[in-house]
Amino acid sequence: MSDPTPLSSVLSELIARKGLARVQGNAQLAGIWKTVAGDRISSRTKVLGLKRGALEVAVDNSALLSELSSFHKTALLQLFQKEYADQKISDIRFTLRTDMRQPDENSGK
Repeated sequence: MSDPTPLSSVLSELIARKGLARVQGNAQLAGIWKTVAGDRISSRTKVLGLKRGALEVAVDNSALLSELSSFHKTALLQLFQKEYADQKISDIRFTLRTDMRQPDENSGK
């Protein structure tokens, strides 16, 4: 008869299998992103996750994608690295996701 498996081992395996740590990690990153990027940018973007040190962020339109990539990326990355060094973010990648668009309030769509 084998020894019983410690509860901590069982819970760690369950969390890994269900991806719960990743969900909590993404939620934490989303909160940090909102703080770093501010309301104007964070309301039109969505953190997709962290992949090999790069924060992946979806953007709802091409104009904002261009603006973020060309004018804000360096400052956002530096702020992220300064204020949240423990996250070990080495890059920010923006990607267009038109499915994030919110209905236009004026058109009723």
